[in-house]
Amino acid sequence: MNIKIKRIYDEPTKDDGKRVLVDRLWPRGISKDRAKLDLWAKDIAPSHKLRKWFNHDPDKWIEFEEKYFSQLDSKTESLIPIFELIKNYNVTFIFSSKEIKLNNAVALKQYFEQKA
Repeated sequence: MNIKIKRIYDEPTKDDGKRVLVDRLWPRGISKDRAKLDLWAKDIAPSHKLRKWFNHDPDKWIEFEEKYFSQLDSKTESLIPIFELIKNYNVTFIFSSKEIKLNNAVALKQYFEQKA
């Protein structure tokens, strides 16, 4: 299993494999053509309430992950396509946040690595 993460504003490359946007909202200033996505998995993004509460606060990171993982555990149907991609391809989770260390793509990568 090879999962990477990458900002949507970075150029797509061949070694990205399958590109999966993991944000609930479409990123500003990016056309669908430029995004070069294979899947937009908005259903597995953190809830609006959780995202607003977290607000990229490092002190809330561990609690954010716990709450987010709990949300993911309740969305098993939405996770199936991601598990299938991970099983068969290199996958890059695409996100738009300026915060590159503490964001939902980082948490999601950890979640799938634990579950696979």
